[in-house]
Amino acid sequence: MNRYRWNLLPLVPDEHLAKNPGLAPLVTQLLYNRGLSEPSQLEPFLTADKRLCGDPSRLPDIEPAVARIYRALLSGEIIAVYGDFDADGITGTALLVQGLSSLGGKVIPYIPHRLTEGYGLNTTALERLHQQGISLVISVDCGITALAEVKRANRLGLDIVITDHHSPLEEIPPATAIINPKRADSSYPFSELTGAGVALKLLQALFQNLGKEEQLDGLVDLAALGTVADMAPLAGENRYLVKEGLKLINAAPRLGIKEIISQAGLKPGSLDAESISWVIAPRLNAAGRLAHAMTSYKLLMTKSTQEACSLAVWLEEKNAERQKLTTKILTKARKQILDQGISPLLVAADGDYPLGIAGLVAGRLAEEFYRPTIVIRTSEAVSSGSGRSIPEFNIIQALNQCSRLLSQFGGHSQAAGFSLPTKNLPELTRRLSQLAAEKLAGADLRPQLNIDAEVALPSLSGNTFNTIQMLAPFGRGNPAPTFLSQRAEVVNCRTMGSNGEHLRFRLKQGGVVWDGVGFRLGNYRDEVSSHLGIVYNLEVDRWGGEERLRLNIIDFAPAR
Repeated sequence: MNRYRWNLLPLVPDEHLAKNPGLAPLVTQLLYNRGLSEPSQLEPFLTADKRLCGDPSRLPDIEPAVARIYRALLSGEIIAVYGDFDADGITGTALLVQGLSSLGGKVIPYIPHRLTEGYGLNTTALERLHQQGISLVISVDCGITALAEVKRANRLGLDIVITDHHSPLEEIPPATAIINPKRADSSYPFSELTGAGVALKLLQALFQNLGKEEQLDGLVDLAALGTVADMAPLAGENRYLVKEGLKLINAAPRLGIKEIISQAGLKPGSLDAESISWVIAPRLNAAGRLAHAMTSYKLLMTKSTQEACSLAVWLEEKNAERQKLTTKILTKARKQILDQGISPLLVAADGDYPLGIAGLVAGRLAEEFYRPTIVIRTSEAVSSGSGRSIPEFNIIQALNQCSRLLSQFGGHSQAAGFSLPTKNLPELTRRLSQLAAEKLAGADLRPQLNIDAEVALPSLSGNTFNTIQMLAPFGRGNPAPTFLSQRAEVVNCRTMGSNGEHLRFRLKQGGVVWDGVGFRLGNYRDEVSSHLGIVYNLEVDRWGGEERLRLNIIDFAPAR
């Protein structure tokens, strides 16, 4: 049985092809599959220019936020930018510090330690900042659920401006301003900005008021890094931010990113969204997972080539350590889940699970078993966990229904984190399992794989790859085009990788031979027959200084 439910999307109607005679039929099909069929929609999407950007004045509380920051700049107050410890929060923090400093602001960054302080605004840190003479704190990528913390800050006389993109609760904190496009009263046309994206919009509003909006162009690389790293949909304004940010990263990367590119062996000038997802973001995240995220912040901000090199080397080492630890904990958590038996909700809990990689392990298990998965680090008094889910189950909504059991929680429909008294853990597990069983009853728990078009392998030669790059950057919300080819002849197939976890193919159809790689498909080697139906993306294989196209095989089945 296929690992996925294959869903071949409908053919674009002839009338839509006729409306867009200047586009290749395959491009029109791909755009149609993404909900874009009218000429008035296509040109802005393909151009991905500033027409995709919203007016920051439409964000809730933008005026009081700008007014309070402007007053702080004029009076010389010290401003603290308090960011989350993931790549989105780190880049957003760097973006605000750099932007406000360019206006002459006295700005310091604050990023909490994942293990000792936990996610989001915390009272001890706010009290310490107040003692240091801070009078204004601007949050990045956190704060929307910090009711008690903001109330305490108010009592101290500490003003809080929240910038966040996570889902608000019914009650929002009594902050000076809360800028979040997901607020119920928001009229902003695009709700899927990341933490770094919201921070950029705050700066845009401030710069516009001061007649300095052109200075924003030098910060869009940070917004792009945060947007891709947080797996936000690459549609609407995010598409513009990432496209422009990639231009800057490829043309003139900041020193720290330049050193990451060098250490990771990437080709300068040819980075795409996938380069951020698979190479740059994991390294920026490695610091916060295993040590302190301030190292990654310093890397983004440094003006010293020597410091950039040493920090990038350290992050490279930490990322390698993170990879080994992830593999070790994944093996242990996977065994625990299998011993418990597969159920609608998968839970792995242990005192030895590092909180910094719990989300990574949960994501890998959710992908393998196609079930919402929670990985929890337990201790005697307090336990903390990370959850990753599937489209059929909204994990933050489920946690919200269990809020009385939790000390803290936050996140999105597909990814969330929480902490709670350990005594409440059995009840939380029972309640979440019940919610998952009810919601997923009768569901075919295999991921659906949308296929853009059925094609023959010979038709992909020539300029096809360059043509479909018109739709880049690719990512969530605008996935890399996926194709189906039936009855491809298997010339050769073998496992590859240190433990044989991948498959390498040579496939032939119509006299044309293609190389293909099936990542993490090594366990399915025995299911390979002489002719296959294959579902895949086209990608560039960069190896040994050479570039060539290959098939990135997502799934396969014996030919019909």
